[in-house]
Amino acid sequence: MKTTIDAAGRIIVPKAVRDALRLTAGQQLDMVVADGAMEIRIPVTRMTLVETASGPVAEADVPLPVLTTEVVRDVLESVRR
Repeated sequence: MKTTIDAAGRIIVPKAVRDALRLTAGQQLDMVVADGAMEIRIPVTRMTLVETASGPVAEADVPLPVLTTEVVRDVLESVRR
């Protein structure tokens, strides 16, 4: 898939890619340059293990979007294809 760089140096991520990776406006991404290639990665979400009365629970160190039934359904459908 091709894209362009605008006059300010911004890369336009096609909507199909944003939708497939569930990228949102303002989301931080990591950029790596190696061997003449550029790779854009979604950073790993850091988690902290917290002990609760029910047992340990992993909590994200940053706010995460709400996990909706629709998101779960979309992911399941994409995996089944």
